[in-house]
Amino acid sequence: MSDTFLVGNAAGFSGDRIDAAAPVVASLIASGRPAALTFETLAERTLALGQLARLKDAQAGYEPMLLALLEPVLADCVRHDIPIIGNFGAANPRAAAAAIHALARRLRISGLRVAVIEGDDVRHLLAEATPWEHDPPTDPADPTLVAANAYLGAFPIAAALAQGAQVVVTGRIVDPALTLGPLIARFGWTETDLDRLAAGTLAGHLLECGTQVSGGYFADPGVKDVPGMASIGFPIAEVTAEGGIVITKAANTGGRVCRRTVTEQILYEIHDPEAYLTPDVTLDISGVRVEEIGLNRVSVTGARGKPPPATLKATVSLDGGFLGEGEIAYAGANAFARARLAARTLRERVASRGLAVKLRVDLIGLSSLHDGDAGELTAARAENPHGEYRVRLAASSPNRDAAEAAAREVLALYCCGPAGGAGVRFGVTPRIANRSALVPRDRVNARIAFIPA
Repeated sequence: MSDTFLVGNAAGFSGDRIDAAAPVVASLIASGRPAALTFETLAERTLALGQLARLKDAQAGYEPMLLALLEPVLADCVRHDIPIIGNFGAANPRAAAAAIHALARRLRISGLRVAVIEGDDVRHLLAEATPWEHDPPTDPADPTLVAANAYLGAFPIAAALAQGAQVVVTGRIVDPALTLGPLIARFGWTETDLDRLAAGTLAGHLLECGTQVSGGYFADPGVKDVPGMASIGFPIAEVTAEGGIVITKAANTGGRVCRRTVTEQILYEIHDPEAYLTPDVTLDISGVRVEEIGLNRVSVTGARGKPPPATLKATVSLDGGFLGEGEIAYAGANAFARARLAARTLRERVASRGLAVKLRVDLIGLSSLHDGDAGELTAARAENPHGEYRVRLAASSPNRDAAEAAAREVLALYCCGPAGGAGVRFGVTPRIANRSALVPRDRVNARIAFIPA
């Protein structure tokens, strides 16, 4: 029998269920096979939030729920030699590693080996960067520049595991690398094993969004029914040394892994089926075959690999000013007219006060997803006599006071606005503006650092 390695995933984004890991780890242990556990918690948005948090506190900036995610499974993973790999380091991998060590001490786990992957900070390379698609270039001297992080690949993860890491903490990294890294470490794949790297990348792509591949994002009642959504199982990939993939899920959980769920996830975020670009390989899925081989077991074959691109994508974070938000609800008789009057009043108030903000006012649940900033669709809609309407104001500005003043106009509608307004909330949050760039891959140096307890 071919050597088979299992990779389980226990998070598909920051904010995912914190009780997901235990069933996955139990399944990995029960299999009796070598395995690894991954947590994918980082996107451009969450990296930006991490940068904001680190600006406020030098010891913050990593995944806020890190300890809640790890505490239920850390001891079992150490006991059964299941390494944990996560991009939960976000903007501050070293601080995340320190927090993991603190958790280990509390759980009385001694000698935990925690490695961080560094080198994704590429602010020094922005002068050599090429703007991504229609994004503007970034001046390295721009005073609003907060960070620039390149998407690293899987080989540094593999190297850390080969050196005995039990937990590998990364910052900005391509999502599939979380799975590909332990596969490289297990099977000894090299940079020239393009088809196998492609298969490992495809396995990682299938796992990276958590339960999207086991029915979560797939579910559509009456069209694509999925059982047990409240206990939906997170996915596991069984990968062979030759690059064969079987996708399944944690035992005794809800959800569904079938040909359709797997096919949807394969196509997720794919622009060119023949050229899915990663730092490790260019994945070609045009010849991939998906076959159900049992209940909640799907075989995926046919991935092909080409050399990786000469550049790495980087997320550039800049000071984005402030966002003021306020909401108020209207219900009952004539609610639609009252909500529209509230929206019009807000626009007039912000204009009359000369507040320097970019303004948007929506009626949530009516047309907010598809309307323009001026509210053209809302103005054209007819009233629903049984409707409930939530008026939302959003005001962005480089000036905090202006953003807050606009948001407070929603609060003023309690007495100054139409009848029956209720449930007001308002607040101001700092923002990070993101853009993308391409940096020369041969100028990016990934590094491994083992963080002492």
